[in-house]
Amino acid sequence: MMLEMKTTKFLEELSSKAPVPGGGGASAAVGAFGAALGMMVANLTVGKKKYAAVEEEILAAREELERLRDRLVTLTDRDAQAFEPLSRAYGLPKNTEEEKAAREKIMESALYEASVVPMEIMETVLSSMDLLETLGEKGSRLALSDVGVGILFAQAALEGASLNVFINTRLMKDRSQAEELNARADRMIAEGREKKERIYSQVLQSVK
Repeated sequence: MMLEMKTTKFLEELSSKAPVPGGGGASAAVGAFGAALGMMVANLTVGKKKYAAVEEEILAAREELERLRDRLVTLTDRDAQAFEPLSRAYGLPKNTEEEKAAREKIMESALYEASVVPMEIMETVLSSMDLLETLGEKGSRLALSDVGVGILFAQAALEGASLNVFINTRLMKDRSQAEELNARADRMIAEGREKKERIYSQVLQSVK
């Protein structure tokens, strides 16, 4: 798995001319870091008398963030796996009409699959934002800055993944399917921006 590498090794791979990991995998990794920061805030909150009244809610948030973090780790690899068929499709011959038709069919399928994974990254990150908001409202006041960093990471991951949707959908021949994917991504971007602005503003007001 990509994120089982040492961080420095992952960064070396990301820096190289190898096609993967790329922006999609990096976005999933950043989203996982955002979720992990939320878990840290939860861990700094549970067991404290001051937060006893909200402990069950914080524990539930921590459990869900762990699930989302692990999902994003998996999606870091799935993004690389989804890109491989697309990479191969670009190299298919197109000398005859038959070859062109076969290549186009394979490309269309590969472009769709390469769009689905970043969409899943976006959906997963968006779910983590709700939990970060809960921790910003009810978690340890000493760790509020970490909620702020987490929501900034989440926003970067969300919009970073969206670019990997758009670069593929623009090449799809099935424009109806492409526009449907684009519309879903646009809705998540708008929702994510609203959440990020609200949560980050609240954190900033509290820590500054």
